[in-house]
Amino acid sequence: MERFLWVCLAGAMGTGTRYLVALWAGGRLGTVFPYGTLIVNVVGCFLIGLVMQLAMSLAAFPVTLRFALTTGFLGGLTTYSSFTYETTKLLQEGARAEAALNLVVTTVGGFGAVVVGLLVARWLTRGG
Repeated sequence: MERFLWVCLAGAMGTGTRYLVALWAGGRLGTVFPYGTLIVNVVGCFLIGLVMQLAMSLAAFPVTLRFALTTGFLGGLTTYSSFTYETTKLLQEGARAEAALNLVVTTVGGFGAVVVGLLVARWLTRGG
């Protein structure tokens, strides 16, 4: 239960960080391009690689800290980091077909799900 609470707290911090980065990026770089999202996705990918390698290399790295940082903070910051880490791990393990499947299904499925969500919302707001 304690680990769960740490993950939730860190997730809230990651979400807040994402919001603040989006505000900063919009104010500094403009809103024509989603700079905030780009920044958190790239930084999140770097951080999950860093944390996971440290966790695997250092025997004293606490499991609760790893979950709080990855599932919690980085999960709140961006799930793209988890997606890229897991796909990269599949490649490193020689599971090329599974990595390609994850890449294609997540990307195409994500875009498809957004389109379907938009269509359903339009249908619902027009009264069916």
